[in-house]
Amino acid sequence: MSAIAEREIILKLEDVSKVYSGTVAVKRANFEVRKGAVNVLVGENGAGKSTLMKIIAGVERPTAGRILLEGEEVSFSSSGDAVNRGIGMVFQELNLFGNMSVAENIFATREITNRFGKIDHAQQENRAAEFLERLQAGIRPDMLVEDLRIGQQQLVEIAKAVSLDARILIMDEPTSALSAAEVEILFKVIADLKARGVAIVYISHRLEELIRIGDYITVLRDGRITGQEEMKNVDTQWIVRQMIGSDAKDFAKADGHLPGEEIFRAEEICLPRATGGLAVDHVSLSLRAGEILGIYGLMGAGRSELFDCIMGRHDHSTGDIFIGGRKVKERDTTRRIRRGLALIPEDRQREGLVSILSVASNLTLASLSRFARLFHIRAADERQAVTQVVRELAIRVADPAQEVSSLSGGNQQKVVIGKALLTEPKVLLMDEPSRGIDVGAKADVFRTMRKLSRDGLGILFATSDLDEVIALSDRIAVMSNGKLTGMFDRTEATEAALVAASALGHGPAPHTESTAHD
Repeated sequence: MSAIAEREIILKLEDVSKVYSGTVAVKRANFEVRKGAVNVLVGENGAGKSTLMKIIAGVERPTAGRILLEGEEVSFSSSGDAVNRGIGMVFQELNLFGNMSVAENIFATREITNRFGKIDHAQQENRAAEFLERLQAGIRPDMLVEDLRIGQQQLVEIAKAVSLDARILIMDEPTSALSAAEVEILFKVIADLKARGVAIVYISHRLEELIRIGDYITVLRDGRITGQEEMKNVDTQWIVRQMIGSDAKDFAKADGHLPGEEIFRAEEICLPRATGGLAVDHVSLSLRAGEILGIYGLMGAGRSELFDCIMGRHDHSTGDIFIGGRKVKERDTTRRIRRGLALIPEDRQREGLVSILSVASNLTLASLSRFARLFHIRAADERQAVTQVVRELAIRVADPAQEVSSLSGGNQQKVVIGKALLTEPKVLLMDEPSRGIDVGAKADVFRTMRKLSRDGLGILFATSDLDEVIALSDRIAVMSNGKLTGMFDRTEATEAALVAASALGHGPAPHTESTAHD
């Protein structure tokens, strides 16, 4: 390791360890944070990154070791303590109140009050508008958070952190739900913060992104720091080697198996927007057994809304769906699951998991009828199913009785996938399945998708990642502005063609030979 150039260190962790119920999450970590720099922290899911950041942010207390802030040893009893000392954090899993406005969320627990001690809502909205303008968010401060798309909610979380005027700002996967344009704006904000002397601690699984904006990098593996360098001295191969001990974990490449008969068809699916127009605009597509059909599009393209319509989550949507050639007349989500549909939602924390329940309870939550006899659950059968899923999906958990919230993001995503698979679906809808998970967990998820397709499951897979959609899909549909704007066979799909199709959105969808039902 080359000597790391000395820029003023504002925060230092010395031999910090954290143990949970006998499990060592972080072991004797030494970590330095420099002023006016982006200090990157990277590692696979479960490596200890989030634990280390929660220690810095006062959410968790270290089991051993000490924290030095500007040379003074400190101990935070709460996140409020850390905020008072100038440390803010953008959490990976959104920490917002859906029934409150954007402005109320930004100033939650530190409300602006008037001389009578009452909350000054007008002043809060004016201040919130300034932070949102810096992020070019296009969000009104009086809007309810629950009415925003997940990417917009991510921008609110970032605005909340920026509003703290922190000296140290921790960003845990801040771009995971942002469009490419929104990422560029965030990077400008980060550059501005650096110029003001703010120390940024930045966590992301997008390695090219880290190399682009990082000044220093620290790599964690299994709770231990395995590498520290100036970013100018490293490349993606170095980072991956430090993370997983080898150069790469491959995409699950297509294995040449041939899809079977049509297993699913959607015809003329439409979803009206509350503000007018259509969020999903007359979308028709088909899927064969054993096929992975990728749906590519940017944020707001209508991919998630299409999945919600298919799952029966919007009773005012129109159009027809067919499973195995038979029309699905059931309109509610529960009965559509029984017909063979299952969804991996984009927001796993809010829509895919019940965080206070155990891993085991989350896995079987949607399939309890499989284990029921009269009014009782066959506990032995349920345990056997849980054990099998944990093994097959390589979920890293010491005990399935553990709360699911204690798992890393990648392992939580595997629990969501396992829950869907236990319903024994015929068609699996996967909305951004690799969002916020590391290179190793992604490889596990992608291998699982390939295995499921070989077993005859039909998979609809929505993503905004070009590399992923091209590597994994047998065919690729492109959506823009609620419309289907292109359909490509794997052999004809190129980045240029997909990007061009995603820039459309007016007029009829272009027809290609691969749109025909084979």
